[in-house]
Amino acid sequence: MQVIIYSTLFKEKDRIYIQELFDELIHLNIQFYIYKPYYEQLVGHVAMGTDVKWVENLESLSAQKIDFVITLGGDGTILSVVDFVKNSGIPVFGINLGRLGFLANIEKANIKQAINALNNRQINIEERGMLYLESNLPIFNGNMIALNDFTVLKRDTSSMITINTFLNGAYLNSYWADGLIVSTPTGSTGYSLSCGGPIIFPNSSDFVITPVAPHNLNVRPIIIPDTSVISFEIVGRAENFLCTLDSRFETITQLHQLAIRKNNYKIKLVQLHGISFLNVLRGKLAWGNDLRN
Repeated sequence: MQVIIYSTLFKEKDRIYIQELFDELIHLNIQFYIYKPYYEQLVGHVAMGTDVKWVENLESLSAQKIDFVITLGGDGTILSVVDFVKNSGIPVFGINLGRLGFLANIEKANIKQAINALNNRQINIEERGMLYLESNLPIFNGNMIALNDFTVLKRDTSSMITINTFLNGAYLNSYWADGLIVSTPTGSTGYSLSCGGPIIFPNSSDFVITPVAPHNLNVRPIIIPDTSVISFEIVGRAENFLCTLDSRFETITQLHQLAIRKNNYKIKLVQLHGISFLNVLRGKLAWGNDLRN
C-alpha cells in the first residue's frame, strides 16, 4: 500500500499523534510520501524514518499507484486537499487534529487502530458531490471547485447587498441580505447550518441556498436539485464584495457574472466500518443526550 501524508500546518501540540502515525506506517511497511510544504515543517520535530520521500503534486507521481491520501488536521484540511487530489479518484482518509470534524472524523486517539483498519481495507468509501463556479472574469486562479460551499458577502461594515438570483435562467428571488450561501450536502453542516440552513444527507443530490442575515424576514433557506444552474446579479452601494469557495476568498465587483453548477467529478472520502454520517451527526451535535441534567 502507498499513501500520501497531507497537511497544511504543523502544531507542536499534535507532535505525539503525528509521530504515532509515522511509527505505525513504518511498522506496517506502508510506503508513504509527504506533501512537501508539510514535510518541511516536520523536519526536526518528527522522526519519519530513513527513506523519506516528499511530493509537491500528484502529477509528479503519475507512474506510482497511490492508494490513499491521509490528511492530518480538521475539516479545513480536507477542504484544501480537494485541489491536491483533483479528479484522480484517490480516496481521502481524514484524521482529526482539529475541533468539530464532520469530514475528518477519525479521532487522533484512534490513529493506530485506524491505520490498521485502512491497511486491512476494513473501510467504506463515500463519494461526495462538489460545486463548480463559473465567472466571466478570472478569479481563484482558475481553481473553481468547492466541496462545502460558495458564498457572496458584503465587505466589512458596508450596507447590505442585493443578490438577484436565477435558476436555469428563470428569476427566483432578490435577496436583500448580508450575503448568500450555496451549499452542497457535505457543506450543509458548515456555514449554512450556522445561518439556519437544513442538514442534508451527503448522498443527496441537492444544493441548499441559505441567506445570511436577510432583511426580508419571509425568506428562508431553499433546497434545489443539483442539476440546476444558479446565477447571480449582485448590487450594492459598495464597489467591492467578497466571494468565497470553501476557505478561499476573492474580492469581486458588480462586473462579475457568477453562476454555480454541479462539478463534473466527485471526491472520495474513507469511512471506517461502524462509522456513518448518522454516528458522526449524533456525536457532534449531542443528539439523543439529555443535556438538562
